[in-house]
Amino acid sequence: MYTLGVDIGSTTSKCVIMNDGSDIVATSLEIGGMGTSGPEDSVREVLDSAGLNRDDIARTIATGYGRMKYEDADGEVSELTCHALGASHIFQGLRTVIDIGGQDAKIISLSSDGRMTNFVMNDKCAAGTGRFLDVMANILRIDVNDMGKLAEQAGQPASISSTCTVFAESEVISQLANGVKLPELVAGICDSVASRVSALARRAGVREKVCMSGGVAHNDAVRKALEKKLEVSIETSPLSQHFGAAGAAIYAYRQELRNK
Repeated sequence: MYTLGVDIGSTTSKCVIMNDGSDIVATSLEIGGMGTSGPEDSVREVLDSAGLNRDDIARTIATGYGRMKYEDADGEVSELTCHALGASHIFQGLRTVIDIGGQDAKIISLSSDGRMTNFVMNDKCAAGTGRFLDVMANILRIDVNDMGKLAEQAGQPASISSTCTVFAESEVISQLANGVKLPELVAGICDSVASRVSALARRAGVREKVCMSGGVAHNDAVRKALEKKLEVSIETSPLSQHFGAAGAAIYAYRQELRNK
């Protein structure tokens, strides 16, 4: 039985097709979230990749920031539930998910059998999110995907004391004008994100095993800074950005079984 999970974020759209709620058949990721053609493009890409059409899909579940606006799904589920399901499917024995998305950051606590038991979210401020990294990358005229590698070249991370994105922007521009080297600035920016997220994580409580989900999971500088601040090892996966969509596909499978 094929099921489809569609995760519509603020900046990207991700899809996962699963077989019998277990095996990942195909994935896709398109730039563009709610209000763009991203969701439709991502669905088309994942179906083409799997060699399937919509009639082959038993059930489709949407999740993420734009889930309520997506009309081609059979239902919608909170991204908290889906990230918990998807992440615990990839990492057995998982107890904490650190999800850093484009517009928010979430810490999800899991029970020993993978059910969500608690969460803490920051969705009121861009600091500590992927948006903060995007803004800083634009200021520095670098690709946001290169920030992790640049940070590795730093000796000592620059201090970014501002907790507001707007003020931090001015601070970075000032430090750049004063001759602070690019790698040190990038390392400081990544450390700043980790500081905000680690404070959030302490509120929720952090239990191992821990993983990161969302696009920022691919930024090694943020991950390593988080590991240092939280004093835990943090797992990542090439599929970290697809955990929400995978969880939606798993949910779709379970819902389809219940309806039979």
